Amino acid sequence: MAENNIGWKFDNSYARLPESFFKPTKPTPVSSPKLVVLNKSLAESLGLNPELLNSKEGEAIFGGNQLPEGAESLAQAYAGHQFGHFTMLGDGRAVLLGEQITPEGNRMDIQLKGAGRTHYSRGGDGRAALGPMLREYIISEAMNALGIPTTRSLAVVTTGDPVIRETDLPGAILSRVAASHLRVGTFQYAAGFLKIEDLQTLAEYAIVRHYPDIENDEMRYGNFLHEVVKRQADLISKWMLVGFIHGVMNTDNMTISGETIDYGPCAFMDTYDTKTVFSSIDTHGRYAYENQPKIGLWNLARFAESLLPLIDQDEEKAVEIAQSILEEYPKRYEENWSAGMRAKIGLFNEEPADLHLINELLELMYQHKADYTNTFRSLTMNKLENLLLFDTKPFQVWYEKWQARLNRQEQSRDESQELMRISNPTVIPRNHRVEEALKAAENGDLSVMENLLNALADPYDYDSVKEEYCSVPAPSTIPYRTFCGT
Repeated sequence: MAENNIGWKFDNSYARLPESFFKPTKPTPVSSPKLVVLNKSLAESLGLNPELLNSKEGEAIFGGNQLPEGAESLAQAYAGHQFGHFTMLGDGRAVLLGEQITPEGNRMDIQLKGAGRTHYSRGGDGRAALGPMLREYIISEAMNALGIPTTRSLAVVTTGDPVIRETDLPGAILSRVAASHLRVGTFQYAAGFLKIEDLQTLAEYAIVRHYPDIENDEMRYGNFLHEVVKRQADLISKWMLVGFIHGVMNTDNMTISGETIDYGPCAFMDTYDTKTVFSSIDTHGRYAYENQPKIGLWNLARFAESLLPLIDQDEEKAVEIAQSILEEYPKRYEENWSAGMRAKIGLFNEEPADLHLINELLELMYQHKADYTNTFRSLTMNKLENLLLFDTKPFQVWYEKWQARLNRQEQSRDESQELMRISNPTVIPRNHRVEEALKAAENGDLSVMENLLNALADPYDYDSVKEEYCSVPAPSTIPYRTFCGT
């Protein structure tokens, strides 16, 4: 491990795996890296000095022109199902600098995204544009504030070099922080292209890194699958509860740690509609809001297939074990989602008719094109004049049933309201606000983004909410679309 004034303390365990899992890769230098945004609180939690990072040396590191002391830069290999089609992949525009050991002893990947071509670039230029990198910064930090497991964003720098997409765009590099970048696709790569000994090495590595409590279990590979199933059921239920749509749930975008990763065509739902799709390339709605839970299970089934040779030497028995573990996913997801939805309407206990009550509300929201976040926000604040939905007769009928249900629990109305306050964000990164911030930043004005980030920093604070960030976008005949940003 190495230490210096900035605070780098690398111990690069992934670099000690067989080289079939990566290619040593240095970032491609850029013309003039310039810091756009630095996540000071995250830097401090990593044991880094934000003041020293906010310097020419910091810019050189974030721009890939200089490796921090102790780094062993590499590009990771992985495969994956992209929109259902299996292909060989790998870090085509990302370079892992190494693993920072935090003051608490946690191990965190530090990766540069947009750092140039790698062995896995497949014809791409390995670069990224400023807008998509700032988008990932904004959304990932909002997700963290919402309490949803996620990769984090440490910094964004402009490179001084244009990237060519449909037009010339300002180039940028994002510094991403993750518990690791191990993906379902990493295991698909090992199972599909390497030897079983390599697959076992990878599994042992992932278990020690993320699930050390099971490393000595006799049935640890089955238990490994079990733990990843639990993490993903928990994660996707949290997405659904806040109206988040990932947009590109390929198996290479599903982490073993249970963190949300890759914020390309993602967005938060405004008007409640379970078929909502934002991604410009998801033409058939594979990754629509309503499909996210079952796509999570589909991806986990691919993970289970990769682990079969390790779960048991008898393939038939291995399949039986894996299937029994996968059956836990829908149960855990449904329990999490149901509990979360009950909390969103202030219910502490469970009654058989609760699910019907919840689905009745969601159906009314759909019929009346109500805003997802603001509906629950208004119910929490008891401001029923805020949405047209509340003036309808069907809602009044539902409201009476809800009030009767609240009366049947021991907790007071104040306690129910407090439960709703901590379960319903009052502010989310609304698409029109994100686009407004990105456009201003691309024109050199960072204040719009800074104000948005400040508003998103405490999304459950009802006392100091800024109403402008709760407003819905103006009506439009053009559907909102997002792009992968490659």
